Amino acid sequence: MEDHANAPVKRFNLLTSEIDAAYHEATRKLGLADSAMIILYTICLFDGACLLSRIISLSGLRKQTVNSAIRKLEKEGAVYLEAGQGRKKQVCLTEKGRELAKGTALRVMEIENEIFTEWAPEERELYMRLTKRYLAMFREKCKRL
Repeated sequence: MEDHANAPVKRFNLLTSEIDAAYHEATRKLGLADSAMIILYTICLFDGACLLSRIISLSGLRKQTVNSAIRKLEKEGAVYLEAGQGRKKQVCLTEKGRELAKGTALRVMEIENEIFTEWAPEERELYMRLTKRYLAMFREKCKRL
């Protein structure tokens, strides 16, 4: 098989995979499925309520996976769906869901905040700028697929 990834791309991809694995391990230690963590985390980013369509678009998960995980979280009393404008639905944390998020997604966010706080402001800015640039370029080039 031809080698399509040069050394920097391999390093980048391996590092990205290791970061994903670290998040998976943290999620497992906190007793959640990856999809549930992603949903709780996303809802927390939006202060406890988030459009279902936004969760789907930000998560990278399949629509069916998100819907299935939300149904499970609903059965556990952690979230409820609220009608929005038109056919839009909002996923909201219940009080039980806020407690669950406190012990899971918000703990992960605290770790992330600690890491970013330890970086110098110029390091944070450089990381964000390069990540944003990479994402924009990747999206643009993928349009040609």
